Amino acid sequence: MLNLGRRAAVDQALSRLVRRASLMRAGRGIYIRPVESRFGTRPPAASKVIEGIAAQRGESMVPHGAAAANELSLTTQVPVREVYLTSGPSRRLKLGAQVIEIRHVPAWQLVLPGRPSGAAIRALAWLGPKRTHMKRCEYFKGGCRHRNFEHSSALVGGKGFRHGWRRKSAPWRKNG
Repeated sequence: MLNLGRRAAVDQALSRLVRRASLMRAGRGIYIRPVESRFGTRPPAASKVIEGIAAQRGESMVPHGAAAANELSLTTQVPVREVYLTSGPSRRLKLGAQVIEIRHVPAWQLVLPGRPSGAAIRALAWLGPKRTHMKRCEYFKGGCRHRNFEHSSALVGGKGFRHGWRRKSAPWRKNG
């Protein structure tokens, strides 16, 4: 937006729009338009904001392993805070009273974004070796066909199991 005028003028205009509640400031340099309903204004859904930031900045962003484990029914715990993993810098966004944490992680945790196989990799990484029981591993071995795990090689021997315990403890591996 700096092509519209000097920096101070753009900052002043954005500040006025925030004061008028036409925009919400989510973080440094990140402004969002609130959603208006018959009950008043509210921030947009966190997933929509994350999608927009990822598209604008060219980063990969995916939900945290705790959310993935809950989505895949590997745990009954529901995450209280929204946490996303990214290839970009770590930061926090504030959407009204809700704080969204965005954490920088290694590239292997960002494989297969938007796919059940990628969610499974993040869920297993979050669960760790002590909480990854045989029952959960059996779920991925053969009982998960209804979830459309189209990239099962990533779960069994590919990108998701390159690091440490995941390669050694996968019970369905012959040499492992």
